[in-house]
Amino acid sequence: MSISITKRNFLYQITLLSLIAGWLGAGIFHYALPGHYFGGYPFIPVYFFLFGLFEISMFDACRKHTPQKMLLLYMAMKVMKMLLSVILLVYCLAVREEAKLFLLTFIIYYIVYLIYETWFFFTYEVTKKQKKEKKNETNA
Repeated sequence: MSISITKRNFLYQITLLSLIAGWLGAGIFHYALPGHYFGGYPFIPVYFFLFGLFEISMFDACRKHTPQKMLLLYMAMKVMKMLLSVILLVYCLAVREEAKLFLLTFIIYYIVYLIYETWFFFTYEVTKKQKKEKKNETNA
């Protein structure tokens, strides 16, 4: 089974981001905010990592089968992530265990991963466009 370079790069980078963000966040809770570490913290980076795996798998399948629908899929994935996140946040409010800290941590992770994913897919599209233009120049 072959894996595309884009998928491999994304998997490598999101794994690295998840590990760094997870350990950095745990370190901040341990050293800067002692006593505020909550039991649900490890689930936040795991949630974003797993969603990233699902997302890149969907993009890879879309790229192979229906590349013209890539933008639609990108927007659908962002909406799906937001809706799933809202459901998780509503659950957190219902449970009420360290809800404010969980919400703040979750929102920070959401923004970090949103920035990363936007950057990754933006550079993917720019590179793809440059390759297409170079190919057109060569053929002309």
